[in-house]
Amino acid sequence: MRCFWDERQRGHRPAGEFFNGAMHPPAEHAGRVDAILEAIGRTEAPPDQGEQPLLRVHSRDYVDFLKSAHGQWRAAGREGDAFPYTFPVVGRRPLSLQRVDALLGQYSFDTSTPIAEGTWDAVYWGAQAALAATDAVLSGERAAFALCRPPGHHSGADYLGGYSYLSNAAIAAEQALAAGRKSVAILDVDYHHGNGTQDIFYARADVAFASIHADPSTDYPFFWGHADESGEGDGEGATLNLPLPRGTGWGNTSRR
Repeated sequence: MRCFWDERQRGHRPAGEFFNGAMHPPAEHAGRVDAILEAIGRTEAPPDQGEQPLLRVHSRDYVDFLKSAHGQWRAAGREGDAFPYTFPVVGRRPLSLQRVDALLGQYSFDTSTPIAEGTWDAVYWGAQAALAATDAVLSGERAAFALCRPPGHHSGADYLGGYSYLSNAAIAAEQALAAGRKSVAILDVDYHHGNGTQDIFYARADVAFASIHADPSTDYPFFWGHADESGEGDGEGATLNLPLPRGTGWGNTSRR
């Protein structure tokens, strides 16, 4: 199986993340990459397909923010990683504000996803890896693997969170649709719900989204992923959420 990875994805190196009232070492670190690379062995670098495939999913304003946020942070006299500290109430997201602190709050939904100096390059090449794997399957490969780091399924069309900045699965789905496929199915099996991917396709019938995850009534991201969320408008019935209670393991299931 062809596997895609770009070393520039290591450039995302935040010093820490803030949750539960304190700073912690980042859980999403390059050591996870080394473990995966050791398991899969040989990889190939993806070609650069530019920003246009990203813009099928993410707004231009949001992409420009990701590219410039750390530079704006430093220009404001700050050191280290760019962190939000204030968030708008739901429905209050003015797009005319220019101060980096306002933009960080506007485009973020948590404080555990800082923007470091190398974050943009890392997420950009992670998306390129997803595109390359998609193209490999569209060209006849039975399967392909993209190692996308940082991850992406918590990122929506215009927001970041949960260590996610660009929605790699959504970018791959749009690549397949642009190539002429009529429909795409996304199966998300992360411990946490893929809220960003769900949001992007929630009102669409051409992309089915199914997620198996920890019950959001007790686990992050809390505000998405409940069993009654099934899509809306044209997308009604195209979203399937299967939340599992905390402590569920393979021993809790039976084969039939």
